Parts: sequence; C-alpha cells; structure tokens
Amino acid sequence: MTAVATTAPPRPAAAARRKLRPAPLEYGRRTWLRAVMVVSFIFLYAPIVTLIAFSFNNSKRNVTWEGFTLDYYVKALNNTALHDTLINSMIVAFWSTLASTIIGSLLGVALQRFRFPLKGPYEGLIHLPIVIPEVCMAAAMLVFFAKFVGIPFGLFTITASHIAFSFPFVAVVVRSRMAGFDESLEEASRDLGANPWQTFFNVTLPYMMPGVVAGALLAFTLSLDDFLITFFVSGPSSTTFPVKIYSMVRQSVTPEVNAASTMLILVTLTVTAIGMWFQSRSGKKSVGHG
Repeated sequence: MTAVATTAPPRPAAAARRKLRPAPLEYGRRTWLRAVMVVSFIFLYAPIVTLIAFSFNNSKRNVTWEGFTLDYYVKALNNTALHDTLINSMIVAFWSTLASTIIGSLLGVALQRFRFPLKGPYEGLIHLPIVIPEVCMAAAMLVFFAKFVGIPFGLFTITASHIAFSFPFVAVVVRSRMAGFDESLEEASRDLGANPWQTFFNVTLPYMMPGVVAGALLAFTLSLDDFLITFFVSGPSSTTFPVKIYSMVRQSVTPEVNAASTMLILVTLTVTAIGMWFQSRSGKKSVGHG
C-alpha cells in the first residue's frame, strides 16, 4: 500500500494574516501620506505652539528662553487698553455675525431653491468678496465710506465692512447644506395643515441649522481676527484687538504680546468648540426626527 503525499491546506488564521498584510506599494503610499500629514501639521501649528510657549518666557527681549513666568499674562490682563480693544472686537464680531448669518442664510436658501433672471452673474458677484484680495476689499470700503457716504470711521464702519465681507461665506455654507434637502418634507408639512412660516421653522430651519451654525462660526472668526479691513476703516477711538496687537508688535515682540495673542486664540477656540458642540447636537436631533 503506497502512501499518497498530500499538502495540508493553510490555516485560516495564516491566510487571513496574508490577506490583511498591505502590499509594498500600498505600504509606501501610506507612509508617504503620513509624512505629508506630519509635515503639514508642523508647518501649520509650529508657529502657534512657539507663540504660546514664549508667552511664558521670563525675558523682556523674548529672544532666548530664560525661565517660566506668568507675569506677562498678569500684565496683559491688567492692560486697560487691551480690555477696551477686546470689547470693541467682541461688539463688532457679535453684530457682524448676527447680520451676516441672517443675510447669508436667506441668500443661501434663495440661491439653492429659486431661479430668477441673471442668477449666474448674481452668484458671481456674491462670490466676489471671497475671491478678490482682502486689501482690495479694504481699499474699496475706505473709498466708499470716505467719499460716497461720508460716514466718520468708527465701530459702525467696521461692522458694516465685516458684514459685507462675511455674509458670502455664510451663504456658501448654507447653500451647500440645502443642496441635499428633500422638498417633499415641506410638501408633507403643508398637506398636514401647516402654514409657510410653520413649515419653515419646523421643517426647513432644523435641517439647515448645522449649516447656519457653521456659517455663523466662520463669520465670527473672520470678524474677530480681521486686521486688514479693520485697519483701513477704523477710527481713532474704535481700535480693535488685532489692530492693537499690531501696534504693540511694531514696537517690539514682547511676551505680553504673545500672552495677549494666546488669549485671543483661546477665545476663538472656545467659541468654535461651543459652536461645534451645538452643531453636533442639532445634527443628531435632525437625524432623530428624520
């Protein structure tokens, strides 16, 4: 009786490991992508990390690290000029965000859902503040308020300029959100007896709310951090926080400047985190109702 040589089939675990093992080309691609991501993060956030670190530097010249201290945060918090400019920035950002969110949201819905003559050229004009250089926008606002309107420069001119600059961003975000809206939901609401206002507030607005919040966050950060437009249309008693920081930097980059900039970053991150939390809750509620 002769024995027949048989080859045992590979074990399932070993076969699965071979399937899960990436090919050399795929492994190289992943390594390259990871390297690009690491370099991008370093390029983007290394200056911010350096600014925050040197805000704790115990040195007036702020060139070399000489020790840890919180004295410059105390100086920044006790600087009344910084307080006044921060209040001005928050006032401008609040009213600019409110007006830009309302105008941009309604405009985004109108551009997505309605057709009217010269819609294409009108869309191009709406995107113009996003495309053109900001210095051109600032110069245009300067000429408009100084020559055509004759309004003295102050918080009103800053707020109006920020609204003109910010609401197209809100419109773009809201329009992209409304692109996936099912209009049959509104038809069902009207069939059930709801009037147009009830349909808008109970059906349309909850769906577009994540886009509205995202647009409002974008408008708030654009207004709070804007320097160029504000520098062109601000008056002597309407200095905002970024313009004040610029005037301090022109003298010397001290740890107090870094501390004030760090606090502005923290304020922006806090508002952004709150808005993202609210946006996630609104998204979950809209999904739950759907």
